[in-house]
Amino acid sequence: MTNKENNDLRIRSIDISEGENRSPNRAMLRAVGFTDDDFKKPMIGIASTWSEVTPCNIHIDQLARKAKDGATDGDGAPLIFNTITVSDGISMGHEGMRYSLPSREVIADSIETVVGAERLDGVVAIGGCDKNMPGCMIAIGRLNLPSVFVYGGTIAPGKSKGGKDIDIVSVFEAVGQYRAGTINQEDLKDIECHACPGAGSCGGMYTANTMASAIEAMGMSLPGSASNPAETSEKLTDCYDAGKAVVELLRKGIYPKDIMTKEAFENAITVVMALGGSTNAFLHLLAIAHSVDVDLSLDDFERIRKKVPHIADLKPSGRYVMHDLHSVGGVSAVMKLLLDAGLLHGDCLTVTGKTLAENLAKQDPLKEGQVIIRSLDNPIRESGPLFVLKGNLAPEGGIAKMSGLKIKKITGPAKVFDSEPEATKAVLEDEIKAGDIVVIRYAGPKGGPGMSEMLSITAIIVGKGLGEKVGLLTDGRFSGGTHGLVVGHVSPEAQVGGPIALIKTGDLITIDSETQELSVNVSEEEMQKRAVEWTEPPLRYSRGVLNKYARLVSSAAKGAVTD
Repeated sequence: MTNKENNDLRIRSIDISEGENRSPNRAMLRAVGFTDDDFKKPMIGIASTWSEVTPCNIHIDQLARKAKDGATDGDGAPLIFNTITVSDGISMGHEGMRYSLPSREVIADSIETVVGAERLDGVVAIGGCDKNMPGCMIAIGRLNLPSVFVYGGTIAPGKSKGGKDIDIVSVFEAVGQYRAGTINQEDLKDIECHACPGAGSCGGMYTANTMASAIEAMGMSLPGSASNPAETSEKLTDCYDAGKAVVELLRKGIYPKDIMTKEAFENAITVVMALGGSTNAFLHLLAIAHSVDVDLSLDDFERIRKKVPHIADLKPSGRYVMHDLHSVGGVSAVMKLLLDAGLLHGDCLTVTGKTLAENLAKQDPLKEGQVIIRSLDNPIRESGPLFVLKGNLAPEGGIAKMSGLKIKKITGPAKVFDSEPEATKAVLEDEIKAGDIVVIRYAGPKGGPGMSEMLSITAIIVGKGLGEKVGLLTDGRFSGGTHGLVVGHVSPEAQVGGPIALIKTGDLITIDSETQELSVNVSEEEMQKRAVEWTEPPLRYSRGVLNKYARLVSSAAKGAVTD
C-alpha cells in the first residue's frame, strides 16, 4: 500500500481531464465551477439521497455539502449528484409499497450510471431511508472504486402528551388500538402529530438503523456513523471526515473489495444479531455480497446466529431507540464489547485504512450503569433472534424474528389471502381469531411485485392484542418495526409455484422457532396434486419499472437481486 501523487489518483477522470481532444468535456465542467487546478485532482462523486418526501432524507442536502467540503479540503474535486428515495413509512399498507424494494435497485443503478458516465474516481454515498443504504452499497460494490458510506442518522424520539417516548411504529400500533377501542380519536391524533419530531430515519432498531450498523461493522463507514443522530454536529463532522477519507483511500489504493470480504460480512451479521436487527438485513446483505462476488447464504446467517447472543433492549421488541444507544456509547461501543469477546474479526480492513481492531482500540466502552445493552453473560436470549425456518412450506427458507416473544411456536388453521389489503380487511372486521395463521401470498419479489413490507397489518394485529396469538406468514417481507409471530421471505414464492401457492384455508400450519420448522400438515401426494392443478398467474404489471423488476428479480433467498 503506497501513497500516490494526485495525478495517479485520477484512475477514471483522466479520461476527460487530459488532452486537447477532451476540451469539450472539460468545457462542460468549467460551467459548474471547475478550474485548471481541479482537473489535476481526483473527481469525487457525492451521491446524495436528499428529498422532501421523507424526514429520513430531508437534511441530506446539508450533509452532502459537508462531505463536499471534506473532499475539497482533502485535495479532491467533488461533485454532488442526487438519486431517488421513497419513504417506506408513507408507502406502507397500499399499492405504493410495491415500489419500495425495487427502489433499492433504481438507487444502485442510478449511482452506478452517474459514476460510470462521469468517470468519477471515488464516491461518498449518503443514505437515510431503508433502501438508500443497500442501494448505495450495491452500487459501491459494483463500481469497486474507493468509497465511503455515510448514514444520514436517526431521528430523535417523539413525545406523547403523557410524556412517553413514541415513534412511527407507535402510530401504526395506535391504529390497531383505536380499532380495538383502547384509545380514542384524540389520542390517535396526538400520537400521529408527535411521533416524528424532525429529520432522521425511524428511531428503533428497524431497517435503517440495522443497515447503518451492519455497514459500519463491515468497515465501509467511519466509526460512529451508524449511531450519530441526524440533527447533530457529530453527523456533520462524520460527513466532512468521509469526504477527506475517500481521497485518502485513493492515495492508499484501498478498494471496496479489499474491505467487503467474507469475514467483513460475518462481522455485519454478528452485529445485526446482537442488536436484534431487522429481517431485511438478510435481503440486503445477500444483495451487497452478490455485488462484490462474496459467497454469502442463509446458512451463514444461521451459523452465526447460534453463537451470538441478543443483548440490545431496542425497539420494536425492546424499550429503547438508537438515540438512546448513542447516548451510552453507540454501535461502536457495542462492537468493542463483541470484539473483546472474540465474536468479531478484528483484522478486517476498514475505510479508515486501519483494521477494525485498530479503530476500536480508541473506542470508549459502554457507559457504566447503562441498561440498553446487556452483558454477554446476561443476554436477552443466548442466541440471535433472527431465524431461518425451513420445511415443506419453505424449501429455500423463510425468515422470522422472535425477539421479545413468549410464544416460540404455533400450529393453527390457515386463513389464506392473495393480497395484504384482503387480509387487513379480515383482521379489522374480526374475522381472524386467536390461534389462526394468516397467509398472505403473491407478495414476493416477482408476485408482488416488490415484496411489500407488512408493518401495517402486523401493527394492527399487535394493537388488537393478538400479537402472540395469531401467526402470519408471507412471501413478502416485514418492516424492521414489525414484531410478533411472523415469518416472511417464504421461498420459493407463490408466483413461481412455491408451496405457499398451494395452501388452502383450513390447512394446519406449524411455525416453530425451536425446531426451525415451517410446514403445512398436507401429504406430499396432495401437494403434488395441487401443484398440477395450479396455474401461474400473469404478472400484475405489463409495463414500467415494476414489470421490468418482476421479470429480472431473483428469489428472496438470494437477496432479490436483478443482475
